[in-house]
Amino acid sequence: MSIAKVNGVEIWHDVIGPEDGKPILLISGVGTQSTRWKDDFVAQLVDRGYRVIKMDNRDIGLSQKFTDAGLPDYKQILADKAAGKTPKVAYTLSDMAADGIALLDHLGLEKAHVCGFSMGGMIVQLMAIEHPEKVLSMTSVMSTTGNPDLPRATDEAMAALTRPRPDALTDREGAIQSRIETDKVIGSPAYPIPEAQLRADAEADLDRSIHPTGFARQYAAILATRDRRAELQKLTMPVSVIHGVEDPLVPVSGGRDTAENCPTAEMIEIPGMGHNFPPEVYEQVLDGIDRAVSRA
Repeated sequence: MSIAKVNGVEIWHDVIGPEDGKPILLISGVGTQSTRWKDDFVAQLVDRGYRVIKMDNRDIGLSQKFTDAGLPDYKQILADKAAGKTPKVAYTLSDMAADGIALLDHLGLEKAHVCGFSMGGMIVQLMAIEHPEKVLSMTSVMSTTGNPDLPRATDEAMAALTRPRPDALTDREGAIQSRIETDKVIGSPAYPIPEAQLRADAEADLDRSIHPTGFARQYAAILATRDRRAELQKLTMPVSVIHGVEDPLVPVSGGRDTAENCPTAEMIEIPGMGHNFPPEVYEQVLDGIDRAVSRA
């Protein structure tokens, strides 16, 4: 575990697995630390022959914070985008994709497989689009294309994601309970995670890092990003698209749209899965990653 200055940003990362393993970079979703890639999931990747690279995205976890950039104006971002203007944001998803690519260079990796969930799926799509020479295969999990005509999140899921949260520095219990409630709303209905585990995860993340404004700037980067369909249609590396059928935050139509626009994509839909990674779906997700990697 260490911090590297790459792409002008300090990025925390960890490398797990044998040096001769297949290199795979894992990218997390909006406002989430690299801890969302659970140790048991990573261990199973290692058992399948991978050398796993986990990183905290910029502005979250133990990577560099962008607090001085202030809070974004979501309404202005959406207005600028609707008017065909370039929204003003602290950084873009392309910047975050470049962080991951620069980390691979820092680690001496000429190429790697990449896998991301939710916002991380958008980031690995941009890695494949903007840095194809570095990407052996791409796996996009519970993500989407930026197509503005796709179905939206359920009202309950969107409210859970974007509602104001208690300040963890002054109301730790309130912040923990808010995280638990959000995880319950967007989680997998067929595979509910015990509340004790949700609490333990929330507590561990707060103990590791408290940085609530990072979510706001990362979410602004999502709002400002472009429709990627035309660019995805030009990809040539193997692609796996994995999505829960019961995802209330990013509906499965987002995954289907991704697969339909990637010429080399294979679509894996998981019944009962929502917008999280319960252990019951590990094998299907791992198999989906393997299916792209095996074609690389």
